[in-house]
This record gives sequence, structure tokens and C-alpha cells, in this order.
Amino acid sequence: QVRLVESGGGLVQAGDSLSLSCAASGITFSTATMAWFRQAPGMEREFVAAIMWTGGRTLYHDSMRNRATISRDNAKNAVYLQVYRVKPEDTAVYYCAADLSRPTVPRVSHTAYEYWGQGTQVTVSS
Repeated sequence: QVRLVESGGGLVQAGDSLSLSCAASGITFSTATMAWFRQAPGMEREFVAAIMWTGGRTLYHDSMRNRATISRDNAKNAVYLQVYRVKPEDTAVYYCAADLSRPTVPRVSHTAYEYWGQGTQVTVSS
């Protein structure tokens, strides 16, 4: 059974840093392009960041440029997201997702990802 389990969500203050983790099981993690998405109430699911299955190429949403880092540890079957200088508009449920198609570039569409975690709530207070 494929499982993606996010952790690290909670209440943070604007301007602080946020660290999220996603532990994967049931997949060959080394072939999985991993991504983070987020969804705020009443909003569409939004791409945050992705990291390729091989080569380490990363991609970030414009709102995250110079403010976030996605990384992975294949030995731990884990992917991480660090967000710096968080803003109230970062408040959302953050989801970890896996794409096993071995793309040549990271994908930004949620439809490209077949496996999803349950999400972890991040609330940023001002």
C-alpha cells in the first residue's frame, strides 16, 4: 500500500520559518518525482514546489521563489519543504504528492501526481 504521510504543520507566526516532512512507503522512492501542493479554503489546489526523481532539479511556484527549499533524502524515503519568512497567505493544507512516471521535467499540474498524502494544516498568524 502506498502511503505518503506529511508532518510538521501547525501554527507559526508571520516571518518565521516552516519545515514540513513527507515520509513515503510502498513506492520505489528513487524513481518518484516529489512535490508539494497546498490548498486554502475555497481555493484551488496550488503547486508549491517539486523535485525530480533524478538529477535534483527543482521547481518552485513564483510565490515561493527565494523563499522556499524542497529537498529529498532517498535513504529515508522522505521529501522536505522549508519555507522562510512565512506570510498569512501561506495558510493552507499542505499536501505531499508523488509522480512515478519519470518525467523529464517536474510537473506543476496536480493531475500529474497519482499519490497523495492526507495533508497537514499550516496556519500563519500575523
